Amino acid sequence: MRLDDYIEELEPDEEAERRRLAKEKSYAITDHIADFERRFDDALSGDTLVGSTSPSIFVGRSSYPDIPVGLLSPVGDEAAASEYVTDGSWYQQGYGIGDVLQRRTGLLNSSKRADVDSPSIASRLTPNVHDAWDGFVGVQREVAIAGRPVDLEIGLDGTPDLGLDPGTDVATPRGPRANARNAELRENPYVPKPVKKTLEDDDWQAQGAMTYLYRRGFDVYEINSILSAGALGEATQRRLVPTRWSITAVDDTVGKFLRGRIRNEPSVDEVQVWANEYMGNRYWVILAPGSWEFELVEMKAPGSIWNPNPEGDIWLQSASEGYEGRSSYVEETAGAYYAARLAALEHLESIGRQAKCLVLREVSDDYWAPVGVWQVRESIRNAFDGTYGEAETFHGAVEEIATQLPISIERLRRKSELAAGVQSNLDAFARRT
Repeated sequence: MRLDDYIEELEPDEEAERRRLAKEKSYAITDHIADFERRFDDALSGDTLVGSTSPSIFVGRSSYPDIPVGLLSPVGDEAAASEYVTDGSWYQQGYGIGDVLQRRTGLLNSSKRADVDSPSIASRLTPNVHDAWDGFVGVQREVAIAGRPVDLEIGLDGTPDLGLDPGTDVATPRGPRANARNAELRENPYVPKPVKKTLEDDDWQAQGAMTYLYRRGFDVYEINSILSAGALGEATQRRLVPTRWSITAVDDTVGKFLRGRIRNEPSVDEVQVWANEYMGNRYWVILAPGSWEFELVEMKAPGSIWNPNPEGDIWLQSASEGYEGRSSYVEETAGAYYAARLAALEHLESIGRQAKCLVLREVSDDYWAPVGVWQVRESIRNAFDGTYGEAETFHGAVEEIATQLPISIERLRRKSELAAGVQSNLDAFARRT
């Protein structure tokens, strides 16, 4: 389909109005927290939360390296515990921002602090947990490696803090928090065989273990939980990893693996434009003939999250890489870069091709609360499930799409290396020399 026809036929997101109304109905979050308090009182026996079922964990980064480690469990809805886990099913179910916040406020984070020493804060890793299978940290690890939610009994100190932590653009929001005294398993968790294999191999480096699990059908959501609990890597090097860092680490590691898989594949043979819209975010993905290059450009509207001044200008940020990848961490677009790159590489690997790839992310003021980088990953993953528009040239595609963007083509070119043709020229020069 010609690109101009493709753009003309793009239908508005059927859920857009409902998601917009989520902002106006945000009072429902307050009601949901009040309901949680009632359910919490019913579930508490003395100072023990009985009948708890934990589907996931959380590892914080505050006061690093003395970090909080937590068990996340729904209160009063234990039978549906698996539905509280952040993964791609939330996209498939059409969750809006309000839906995500309600899910997160229904999860109690029962946490203790892991009081450990760190040889290097720059390593972003907490040591001395490689053999911890007892106590609170051991129970947390059992939950992380389990193939399904685990029944627990959790001893608490004091009442929970019912406030909502809005989270970041990488991690999902967090709901009520309580100080845990201890935790005990009420069953023997089921651990999938591939996870057992990575645990039993004391010499398997974390990167290799991650890609092994991914190749065995584990999604990045499951892998980052296992990594976060310190259950991956060489035995003496296994560490607790704050959740925010583990999400990006897994996206980056799996992305590098996929990039290696396509580096010798033939290029796509036409310029393709894919589009998707979710939670007030609109995405354009351009694939063009050539060797692998990637860039993410984000345009954040005034009044949106991270650009809250309604009277301000569009906030632009970008990051890119050439054929050989990056040698440094992305600062500007952070976790969104690695999530978007992973989704694009998954598609290219699935069709046995490589391409020059530009992702444009437009964040509108409908994106009123951060829900986590998962929505970037799932939006781009699902963009490839639809049809695409065709253009004669890469720059012709950029110019056509620019008519739909909140910034001018000139401003986009000043910020984007691919749109300006800079990255492609530098990369081609480097391979000739």
